[in-house]
Amino acid sequence: MVIKRVAPLSAAKIAGLIYALIGLPFALLVWVISLVGLNYSGLSNSPFLPFAPSYVVAGGAVAVIVLPVFYGLFCFLMTLIGAWLYNLVSGFVGGIRVEVQPDAPSTVQIK
Repeated sequence: MVIKRVAPLSAAKIAGLIYALIGLPFALLVWVISLVGLNYSGLSNSPFLPFAPSYVVAGGAVAVIVLPVFYGLFCFLMTLIGAWLYNLVSGFVGGIRVEVQPDAPSTVQIK
């Protein structure tokens, strides 16, 4: 069996969603690390003390939404381009050979 063509938009939608979901826990981790870093930053004598913590908390909350979206969009575009290039190149070299083995026949009979 040979894969001769990949639908670029279909592959890009799947990859974009998967990578946006993968990016969400990492964005949350970055936000938590930034909040921990804020506690150890030594802002006690800073003139920005009243404003800095609220900016970090609000900026982190926005980043938790924005970073996975940008990550998903970037991966969407890269997969779209990659699938298009695969379709272009597979026309010259013949695609990817895949060996598929059918499942063993089921011994359960339906009445």
